[in-house]
Amino acid sequence: MVALLAALLPLAPITAGAETLAYIGTETSGTSQGIYVASVDEATGALSPPRLAAAIGNPNFLALHPKQRWLYAVTSRQLPGGSWKEEVAAFAVQPDGGLALLNTQPSGGSGPCHISVDASGRVLLLANYNGGNVVAYPLGPDGRIGPASAAVQHQGGSVHPQRQAAPHPHGIYPDPSQTRAYVPDLGLDKVLIYQLDPATGRLTPNEPPYATTEPGGGPRHMAFHPSARYAYVNLELSSRVAAYRLDAATGALEAIQVLSTLPPGGTAPGNSTAETLVHPSGRFLYVSNRGHDSIAVFAINPLDGGLRFIEATPTGGRTPRSMGFVPGGRFLVAANQNGGTVTVFSVDPEHGTLTPTGSTLPIDRPNHIRFLQR
Repeated sequence: MVALLAALLPLAPITAGAETLAYIGTETSGTSQGIYVASVDEATGALSPPRLAAAIGNPNFLALHPKQRWLYAVTSRQLPGGSWKEEVAAFAVQPDGGLALLNTQPSGGSGPCHISVDASGRVLLLANYNGGNVVAYPLGPDGRIGPASAAVQHQGGSVHPQRQAAPHPHGIYPDPSQTRAYVPDLGLDKVLIYQLDPATGRLTPNEPPYATTEPGGGPRHMAFHPSARYAYVNLELSSRVAAYRLDAATGALEAIQVLSTLPPGGTAPGNSTAETLVHPSGRFLYVSNRGHDSIAVFAINPLDGGLRFIEATPTGGRTPRSMGFVPGGRFLVAANQNGGTVTVFSVDPEHGTLTPTGSTLPIDRPNHIRFLQR
C-alpha cells in the first residue's frame, strides 16, 4: 500500500535548467537587514552565500504567489516613541532574484505572524498573534495588495494562565479545496474554520466553525496531506502533534491521534514546537522542536492518516523556527533562529530520515524560508 501511495504521489520532478532560489526572512534586531536570497544547488542541496534581496524590518514570515512572480512578507518596525508600525508588504521578484517593493497595507492588528496566498492568487490571508484576529486582502493582477476585504476578531481563551488568556491565531491556511481557511489559534486550543470566497475575499464562519485540540496544547501551525484527506497541527505548548481526518464536504476535522514530538522517554524542559510540514510524497510528517533543537520525523499511515514516530534529528543549531522542502522534496532546509544558521538535510525517500549534507549557511536570526523555482 505504501508503494501504491508513492506511485500516486510521486516526488515532483526537477525541471532541467531550472534555477531554485531560497528566500530567507529574518529578525532585524541584530545584524540582519531584511529578506535574503541564496541559490540552491539541485544536485547537492547546497546554498550559496546569502545576499540581501530587500531591506525591510522584521520580515518574520513569507509567502509566494502561485505565479512565482511576487513575494509577500509581514513586516514591522519601531517608531520614535516606542510604538510599532506593522504591515504586510508585496514585492516583485527581479531577474537577479532581488525584490522590488510594490506596496504595503496595514496588518489590521498587532503581531502579524503568518501569511498565505490562496491557489487562485486572488487573496492574501494574514494572522495577527497579539491582536487575536485574522485579515484577508485582495491581490491585484500586478501583485499589489488591496485594502483589507475582511477582518475577523477571535474571542475567548483556554487553560494556560499566561499564554492562553486571550486569542492568539498563529497561522491561516487555505484548504486543498480552496473554499475554506483554517486558523490554528494558540490561545483558544481550537482550529477555527472559515468559508473563503476568493472572488470577494470574504471570510465567514464555517459549519462546523472549529475543531478542538487538547487543553493547554496551543495549536500553532498546520499542514494538509497532498491527498486532501488528512491535516496535521503542531501543539506548541505541549510539544505534541495532532492528526485529523479532513471531511471535504463539510470541512470538519475529526481527531485521529496526538503524539509527542520528542523521542520516547525524552524530555526537554521549555521545549516548544514551531513548524509542521508534510513531505510532497505524502509519506512523512516533520515537526520542529525549539529547545530540544531537533526535527521530529513521523511516518504517515496511508490507510488512515495515523502517525508513527521515527526519529528526532538534531538541527545543528538552536531554535529551529522554520523549515522548508527544496522543490522535489529531496532536501529539507531548517532555519535555526537563535543559532544564526540555515542547515540543509537530505531526505531518505524510503524511510523519511534526515541526514545533514554539510551545507550550513551563517545568517543572523533566520525566521522563515520559501523556495522559488524558475
